Amino acid sequence: MDLSIFNSMESEVRGYIRSFPVIFDHAHGSIMVDQDGVERIDFFSGAGTLNYGHNNPKFKQAIIDYIQADGIVHGLDMATTAKKKFLETFRSHVLLPRKLDYKLQFTGPTGANAVEAALKIARQVTGRTNVVAFTHGYHGLSLGALAATGNSKYRAAAGVPLGDVTFLPYDGYYDDETDTIAQFAKLLTDPSSGLDLPAAVIVETVQGEGGVNVARAEWLRSLADLCIAHGILLIADDIQIGCGRSGEFFSFEDSGIVPDVVILSKSLSGYGLPMSLVLIKPEYDIWKPGGHTGTFRGNNLAFVGATVALETYWADDTLSAEVHRKSALVRERLEKISADHPGEFSVRGRGLLLGLVGTDPTVANEIAGESFRNGLIIETSGAFDEVLKLLPALTIDNEVLERGLDIIEASANTVLSSRSAQAVAAK
Repeated sequence: MDLSIFNSMESEVRGYIRSFPVIFDHAHGSIMVDQDGVERIDFFSGAGTLNYGHNNPKFKQAIIDYIQADGIVHGLDMATTAKKKFLETFRSHVLLPRKLDYKLQFTGPTGANAVEAALKIARQVTGRTNVVAFTHGYHGLSLGALAATGNSKYRAAAGVPLGDVTFLPYDGYYDDETDTIAQFAKLLTDPSSGLDLPAAVIVETVQGEGGVNVARAEWLRSLADLCIAHGILLIADDIQIGCGRSGEFFSFEDSGIVPDVVILSKSLSGYGLPMSLVLIKPEYDIWKPGGHTGTFRGNNLAFVGATVALETYWADDTLSAEVHRKSALVRERLEKISADHPGEFSVRGRGLLLGLVGTDPTVANEIAGESFRNGLIIETSGAFDEVLKLLPALTIDNEVLERGLDIIEASANTVLSSRSAQAVAAK
């Protein structure tokens, strides 16, 4: 397959094309097809942007109808019928059933845009500058969001110092016993700890890019209580694990906490169109008009897709139940792979964000490569790319899901058999 035009003209910054070196042409549901007609199962879902699959027909028709009616496509933050319908639907299908009260701020199209806005509002509300983030956290690559992102590869590309963020250990960072919230509390109450009282704490309930690390519900509750006690705003970054991927619409629901600020993006639009959203408790919505703007903060096509997604999948608990059922199935299959290869793997994750963690940090990339050759699109994550990260669509057909898991199992067997043969030959 000729990729020369991409190699010659596209910046060296390109990434996923190197892992998936084919030219994709079309897609439907959980199947992507390249220009030669080769089909591949998608366990990547646009890094979590396609929770409802590619070209979901319900969303597609609504978007086509809107375009054919000459609906407003670009409207900055003006009032439009598309935005009105989204606001009404978000309130009725998401906020009211969960007894949540948030104001909605539409930022630029990416999750990082929303992170920037969330950090700014927390600093305005408190008058403080420091923010606490966590080890292995990922919040985006614009400078404010990057300052709260742990990965040294991304931080090194900034070109400037990244300040006003203190990193503390995430749940389970050391081991399963160490209480990292107790450590945080100790730092806050010690006037000589060197930790400036934060304006905010930003946290992912499941760290996707950081290696599919899952925070326990009790850890999140302790964190929320600590923030309340010290007047710190709690920001939940639900960009990847939100919009149903955990099994609930918001990933923090089962813990019982109510963050001060919530960030949504990725699958919010339903169709993969750029859209991000900041939810702010009303008492903290102290923005002055135009205090945080962006040319593309009014993507009306995204509003249309998002509205239909909420109406289709969040009017009841059907999808939520399906996610939990499929999560159990995937976990069982991954545990079998781990059991078949003692000492080689562990399994972690939540909902339909699950990881097969290699004891040898190089094995996940080899399995991902072998899986791609066998017809499955899947990525790795973690500090050392040691985690094979599963992000199938929430709506994936059972048969397609099972086929994808078969490919992972066969690929893991192939990679480990090859390694064993090489080890024997080397003796």
